[in-house]
Amino acid sequence: MEIVDNSALLLKTKKYDQIKQLIPKSRVIKKESGVGEVLVHWGYNESKVLKNLNIKNVPSPILRNYTFPGFYKPFRHQLLTSSFLSLHQRCFCFNETGTGKTSSVVWAADYLMKTKVIKKVLVICPLSIMSSAWRTDILQTAMHRTVGIAYGKPEIRKQVIKKGYEFVIINYDGLEIVAEDIIQQNFDLIVVDEANAYKNPSTKRWKILNKILTPSTWLWMLTGTPASQSPVDAFGLAKMVSPERVPKYKGAWQDKVMIKITQFKWIPKPDSKNMVFDALQPAIRFTKKECLDLPSVLVETRHIPLTTQQEKYYRALKSQFLIQAGGEEVTAVNAAANLTKLLQISGGNVYTDNRDVVEFDIKPRLKELMDVIEQTDHKVLVFVPYRHTIDTVFSHLTKHKVYTSIIHGSVTANKRTEIFKRFQDEERPRVLVIQPQAASHGVTLTRADTVVFWSPVMSVETYLQCIARIDRYGQKNKMTVIHLEGSAVERRMYGMLQTKVVSHSQLVELYKNELGI
Repeated sequence: MEIVDNSALLLKTKKYDQIKQLIPKSRVIKKESGVGEVLVHWGYNESKVLKNLNIKNVPSPILRNYTFPGFYKPFRHQLLTSSFLSLHQRCFCFNETGTGKTSSVVWAADYLMKTKVIKKVLVICPLSIMSSAWRTDILQTAMHRTVGIAYGKPEIRKQVIKKGYEFVIINYDGLEIVAEDIIQQNFDLIVVDEANAYKNPSTKRWKILNKILTPSTWLWMLTGTPASQSPVDAFGLAKMVSPERVPKYKGAWQDKVMIKITQFKWIPKPDSKNMVFDALQPAIRFTKKECLDLPSVLVETRHIPLTTQQEKYYRALKSQFLIQAGGEEVTAVNAAANLTKLLQISGGNVYTDNRDVVEFDIKPRLKELMDVIEQTDHKVLVFVPYRHTIDTVFSHLTKHKVYTSIIHGSVTANKRTEIFKRFQDEERPRVLVIQPQAASHGVTLTRADTVVFWSPVMSVETYLQCIARIDRYGQKNKMTVIHLEGSAVERRMYGMLQTKVVSHSQLVELYKNELGI
């Protein structure tokens, strides 16, 4: 296929008679051995016809007559992803985390709005990336569009949905609260991010989304790790996008892709990957390794609101510090000490003056960490600054059958060496939970391509050295750094770390800003 004069496509195909019939303005230039050269006007409708005829690699006119607005120039893989999406009413995007698929989706949706194909978009995604990823990317990529976040009390969600925003962002579990309102608003396109949340069609979550969909609704489902746990997981996704590709019932699909070993044990059939691939179509996928134009390290923020318990103690501690600050000068020493207390509460465990540990409910942050791990096929480093929180994270991952090792100050040098070697040379452990000060220098851990900061560290040098564990000679993949944050002090601290300047005076200023003095 060749683009001619930016207005026509030249195809070599056996389907030239069908093309001539369906696109009367097309012109057959020559025929030879059952293959014809056909010149076709390159318009949106013509591209859709060619796609429906299963002509491979049909480009969307988005590549010709769309300016791709925003602060950033699209990479080649983003152009191809936007082109693919704009021609497929229901499809999958399996691009890996960190490849910029959010912007690709926004560009494709904006193009469809400009061409009057759709009017409104509903984005369903995890709570942690509603603002930090989706809202930010829409405002930076299609700043001429309106965007609202449907989050909070039911009446607030309903107001946002009914206000007429062109993009509305909502979290998975918020969908049930306002499902009827969404149906009434007739969203033309529904985008589901981290679509593995809909792998099980027996869940209420799946059924609610299915109820919202109509035959004319566009649906794009995004995930970098489709059916990563089991071939059976593909059933719910395919049932939503391409139900004709899977059996009517989940049990029949399980029999097709799995072998029953015992009453309770099933294993994948040798060709299950091919069956999953066929079921999850149409789809596009780019890995970070394939995206040669990407920067080597991408930084992403996941916002997880503090739990009610954390919020209560966070406010109480701030009030206590405010009283202290009224009677004495704020120095770098007490600013750093008190900021540490606030960071500890944000991360889940705080140490009292007697070195006792107060534990908080941090289920949302633990769940987000699990989501991050499930979203990559590679190994992961998790840097956790505080010793007791390391135990909490380790226990949670172990409980959920994620093979994990830990490194902290009490682990001997010989034991650390053994753990690092196994991490690099063997399939297990998949995750290393590390106290930053215990492994931020000299160690090569390039089997991982993702670094997660459970909480911000207090030193730029430590922060950069943590990232350098994977960003060094021997790394074969593009890398992702993920900041988990739930409080204002964490957000500001990450901002300072990214600017690579954290001085004593800045810590004092950050502390004063947090207290409002």
